[in-house]
Amino acid sequence: MNDELIRTVNLCKIYGAGEVSVHALDGVNLTVPAGELLAVMGPSGCGKSTLLNMLGALDQPTSGEVWVAGENLARLRNVDAFRAKTVGFVFQLHNLLPTLSAQENIEVPMQGQMSAGKRRERARMLLEMVGLGGRGGALPNQLSGGQRQRVAVARALANGPALLLADEPTGSLDTQSGEEVLALLADLNRTQNTTIVIVTHDRRVAQATQRIVGMSDGRIVSDHRLLDPLEEDLRTLADSRLGQAILGQNGLKLDYLRSDERQVLQQLLERFERSDTTAPH
Repeated sequence: MNDELIRTVNLCKIYGAGEVSVHALDGVNLTVPAGELLAVMGPSGCGKSTLLNMLGALDQPTSGEVWVAGENLARLRNVDAFRAKTVGFVFQLHNLLPTLSAQENIEVPMQGQMSAGKRRERARMLLEMVGLGGRGGALPNQLSGGQRQRVAVARALANGPALLLADEPTGSLDTQSGEEVLALLADLNRTQNTTIVIVTHDRRVAQATQRIVGMSDGRIVSDHRLLDPLEEDLRTLADSRLGQAILGQNGLKLDYLRSDERQVLQQLLERFERSDTTAPH
């Protein structure tokens, strides 16, 4: 396994004070090795986007530490320079500048980083990489939703960041476009060794990664690697209401199953119940 790229230590973020305070992050300890494709999954309000903002130096923790690429983010001398060179961002809405072409949008983060000629050359290379080699002159409104998100990915890669942070990158896309963007991210992870953290509430998106970290109420409640699609589906079943009923938990029952059928299903699902509570090392 490669060296770690991300490490958080007892990370906490509290909004407000007193009785109205909200613990968006509550003692989060997370380690991510370089070159990993990771999903942070959970319902709205669980803290996953707050965690992403901390990793990208977009927000400061109330307490705890965030280390990215060997840097303690609380001690950065130049936050803007760190973000420009180390972290790329992809959001649910592509946030492209509507009056600039696809190529010009990709060049924006490179302003001040390299000459105009090198910016144009790299932007063209990135467009080829994301499968839009012939669309560099198109304005955002001349591109499909999936194509706009591909341009956003290329823009995030403009300065060769070690870390790509994607917040619900397929949330505004149709199924096919979403799958294409996920395939693109997986390909970039494989071919460029880019470390990618995807925040999502969609299990299908999470299952396209190598590791799923589950969050609830500001805490990490599960952490496991994806090894086999069938095992992942069974894990999903074990966590569902149907799975809980099969396992006889939470007062749920399946009276229409024979005892031998229930026993087989219980034995199968018990392999996965709570088996993902220990983070990989």
